[in-house]
Amino acid sequence: MKNILISLFILKSILAFAQNNSKKPTVVIEGGGEIKTEIKFNNSVKIGNQQTATKNTKSTAGVNNNKPSAPVTSTNASNSIQAYGKYDFVQGEKVIAIEDFQQANIGDFPLRWNTNGSAEVVTLSGQEGKWLQVGPKTTLLPEFIKSLPENFTFEFDLACSQPFSYLTQEFSIGFVSMQKPAIDFAKWSTAKRGENGLIFGLHPAYVTSKTQGGTNYKLIAASKEVMKNSIPQSQFNHVAKPVVHVAIWRQNDRIRLYLNEEKIWDLPKALANTKLNGVVFYSGGVKTENNKYYFSNIRFAVGAPDTRNKLINDGKFTTTGILFDVNSDRIKPSSYGILKEIATTLNENESIRIKIIGHTDTDGDDASNLTLSKKRADAVKSFLNKEFGVETKRMETEGKGESQPVDKTNTTEGKANNRRVEFIKI
Repeated sequence: MKNILISLFILKSILAFAQNNSKKPTVVIEGGGEIKTEIKFNNSVKIGNQQTATKNTKSTAGVNNNKPSAPVTSTNASNSIQAYGKYDFVQGEKVIAIEDFQQANIGDFPLRWNTNGSAEVVTLSGQEGKWLQVGPKTTLLPEFIKSLPENFTFEFDLACSQPFSYLTQEFSIGFVSMQKPAIDFAKWSTAKRGENGLIFGLHPAYVTSKTQGGTNYKLIAASKEVMKNSIPQSQFNHVAKPVVHVAIWRQNDRIRLYLNEEKIWDLPKALANTKLNGVVFYSGGVKTENNKYYFSNIRFAVGAPDTRNKLINDGKFTTTGILFDVNSDRIKPSSYGILKEIATTLNENESIRIKIIGHTDTDGDDASNLTLSKKRADAVKSFLNKEFGVETKRMETEGKGESQPVDKTNTTEGKANNRRVEFIKI
């Protein structure tokens, strides 16, 4: 009898242990067929202010926006876009570079990059695509970005492992000037700095809070810090929000940084009389080797959209900044800024009528792309009406599919420019 009771007790303990562990799902990074690292995410990851199960979480950068090999799904913009009501970020007019590491093999260092440390391409279970895992005390140079004009936008997705120590140093992105980029990029790190540049730092932990992370900036002139600041932020935190979309917008002297839908920094004169020609990423030392940073889905675009002048005076405005979920007409929340600009122009000029024309890239078959482009134009019309009150009778829609490319059809950047929405005055 005693042996039976002992056996029952052991069985009960084993079942309780299994049940408790089943409530703690993990996200693994797969490299070369073997588990290289394990990062523990909560049951859900909040990206773009959308609460979704980890298994279904999508990337936010808008790369490969249409793959119509499957039936086109029709969904309206989600309620999560409401959180972007104050979001004024507007992407640059022309896409210059996109990096999603799709051409690199898992476990390799990607082409078109340079480093003074270590980094490798991995996949994150629960996240789309491939990501670059950054080693400690590592600086990275994207060699495909060779100049930075006075008007540009720069976006990427950033992730961290869980748990994450606040004693591990931050992840930084810098917009800098370099005479010899192949050598000078290594002058930028947590411990040292180059000659001129602006550095933004992001950290998923904050010493006095379990629900916040931190952010800072440093303005460097003649290798000296001339301006800096640091604050807590709630959009990138290893406990609840380990993945964040970062958007940076330069307009002449002014530069802004957004995390998801929230504007974090707005520096009106930070880049006055400053010429920049390169981008660097770097991470510092780590408290534990399990603390990792990952980034992907870089989107670099140039130009300052002049919505009002082009639509009113030129009669045509084209944008690549209205982004959709893959194979869908569902508008991404990060499109709010440009849609708001278009709606403001229309509401201030009530006599104007427009035709909204959707275009896709050449991935997939012609018929599916044509259907998808029309659905996307209809989605834009519906959004302008429901969100901003633009009368539907003032708007017509049309889909052109892949029939009118404006850029190369076989490059990632060309496809991004071909995926666009036109607004034509009629």
